[in-house]
Amino acid sequence: MNKAHPNEYLPERVAVLGATGSVGTQALEVIADKKLPVEFLTAHKNVTLAEEQIRAFMPETYVMTDAASAKDLAVRVRDTATRVFGPDALDEVIRSSKSPTVIHSILGEAGLSPLLSAIEAGKRIGLANKETLVIGGDLLMPRAAACGAKIIPVDSEHSAIFQCLDGKPREEIRSILLTASGGPFYGYSREQLSRVTREQTLAHPTWKMGAKITTDSATLMNKGFEVIEAVRLFGVRPEQIEVLVHRESIIHSAVEYIDSAVIAQLGAPDMRLCVQYALTYPHRLEGLTERLSLTKIGKLTFASPDAEAFPLLALAFRAISLGGGVPAVLNAANEIAVEAFLSEKLSFLGIAETVTQTVERLPEAARARSLEERIAFDRQARRIAQELILHG
Repeated sequence: MNKAHPNEYLPERVAVLGATGSVGTQALEVIADKKLPVEFLTAHKNVTLAEEQIRAFMPETYVMTDAASAKDLAVRVRDTATRVFGPDALDEVIRSSKSPTVIHSILGEAGLSPLLSAIEAGKRIGLANKETLVIGGDLLMPRAAACGAKIIPVDSEHSAIFQCLDGKPREEIRSILLTASGGPFYGYSREQLSRVTREQTLAHPTWKMGAKITTDSATLMNKGFEVIEAVRLFGVRPEQIEVLVHRESIIHSAVEYIDSAVIAQLGAPDMRLCVQYALTYPHRLEGLTERLSLTKIGKLTFASPDAEAFPLLALAFRAISLGGGVPAVLNAANEIAVEAFLSEKLSFLGIAETVTQTVERLPEAARARSLEERIAFDRQARRIAQELILHG
C-alpha cells in the first residue's frame, strides 16, 4: 500500500498560541517532526524558552503577551530575522497571518480574544483552551461556522469524542462517556483531602500538564470544564454526558449511539496524537505517539466519580444547566482560587469552597447573553473570589 506524501495532508505553514506551555511545546515537537514552517509563535513570560524556539524554528514573528518580556526577548534575538512584538500586537498578528492553521493553547480567559481573532480570520483552530468555550462556546461556535473557521479540539477527551462522532448528526447520539483519570487523589476522603499539599497535587499520575490544569485535574474542575466544553462543541444536553473514572487513561472517551453501539477512541496518553490529528484531519499520518499494546495493559477499569469529595464536578453540571454567564463565573472564580492555592494562600478544599460561594453570590449571571455581559460577570466573580480568600 502506497503511503500518501505528508505534504498532501499538512498545512503549508502553522502558528502556535501559547508556545512555551505544555501543549504548545508538544505541538512544536509534532511540527518539528513534520518539518512544517512556523509563521508565528506566542508566549507570556518564558523568555528563555522563547529564545530557544526562535533559534530552532525561525518564525517570522514572536509575540510576548508580557510587555517587559517582549523587550527582553527582542534584545536577545536581535541577531535573527524574527520580529518580536508585545501584547498589543497579538490580535492583529493572528488576523493578518497567512497560516491556515493555528494551535491555540493559551490558558484561561486570556485566550478568548485570540480565539475570536482566529475565528474571524477563518482559521482551522486546534483548540486546547477549554475556558473560552466555557465562557462563550454557545456564541463562538455559530460565529466560527459563519466565518468558515473550523474548531478541532486538542484536549484528549474532546479529540476522542470528535474522532468517535466522525461527523455523525447529534440526533444519533444517546450519550457521551467522558473519561477522567481521577487525578492524584482518587479514593481520598474529604478528611484526607484537607491535608494534601501543593506538591502532592502537582504529581499527576498520567499526564504532563502545567500547574493550573494539573490542579484542576486534582479537584475534578478540569473534568467539569470538559463537560461544559462537550456541550458547546457537540451540541448535546448536559444530561447526555456521563463522567467515568478510568485510571489507565487508555480510553480517552466514547460515544454511545441510539442503537446502543458504543464507539471509543483508545491510545497511549500522549497529547501529540491530538495535536497531529488537528493538523491532518480528516487524514492520519505516522506520528510520535507510541503504539498501544492491550495485552500489556491487561485490563481497563471504570468507576463513578466521588461527588461528595469532589463537588466541583457537580457544580459544573449545574452551571451549564443554568447557562448564560454562570459558567464564566465558575471559570473566573476557579482561576483565582487555583492561583491562591498554588501560592499557598488557600487550602486544597478551599478551592471548591471559594468557587461554590462565588457562584452562589451571582445567580443573576444566568441572564447574561452577550460575551460583553459574561466578561463583566467574570470580572465581578474574580473580585468576589479574591475577597473570600482574603477574609476567609
